[in-house]
Amino acid sequence: MDSEPGVTVVIPCRDEAEALPGVLSAIPVDYRVIVVDNGSTDDTAAVARAAGATVVTESTPGYGSAVHAGIDAARTELVAVLDGDGSLDPRELPRLVAEFGPGVDMVVGGRRAVPGALPLHARIGNWAFAFRLRRRYGLKVHDIAAMRVTRRDRLQALGHLHARSGYPLALLTGAARAGWLVLERDITYRPRTHGESKVSGSWLGTVRAARDFWSVR
Repeated sequence: MDSEPGVTVVIPCRDEAEALPGVLSAIPVDYRVIVVDNGSTDDTAAVARAAGATVVTESTPGYGSAVHAGIDAARTELVAVLDGDGSLDPRELPRLVAEFGPGVDMVVGGRRAVPGALPLHARIGNWAFAFRLRRRYGLKVHDIAAMRVTRRDRLQALGHLHARSGYPLALLTGAARAGWLVLERDITYRPRTHGESKVSGSWLGTVRAARDFWSVR
């Protein structure tokens, strides 16, 4: 299907009912919003619908599965992806979208964390994988793209990349292999507004994510 003009924001979620209202209220009014409910046991879906978002249910657990479901449901030329926990500011999206000139395939946000927002073990892991991307693939990035905007047709051409936490890394390596022009711009990263991170909130979550990252080739 041909893409329509505009931007769709895809927000993969599991149990983010408390944080979602703040996230959704900060999204530019001319952007479409798809919230992908990935096995929530709270009111994530109801909160998203009440705010006017389209809700897609993805039963296969995993961050990548949720992102893929949102991308498949989107119809606009550009697709943005960010978390629903309040750690990223949707008001920074227009600055990334504005970078899409001729030949640009993806613009990613390089997180600049406020004090206390990103635990030491998460910073170390992020540094290691970003270094690998620069050295092995020549991508000039310093983060693993927690917020990103991509041309939808280019995303679709890559196919399904990774079902779990390794998706952002798989996307960047796939982009490098496909010869994409990827730009990185600074964005703010702050503590999540509610609850605990499923990845960086614990050593176990970080180890599981690292295992997924190392599975990416």
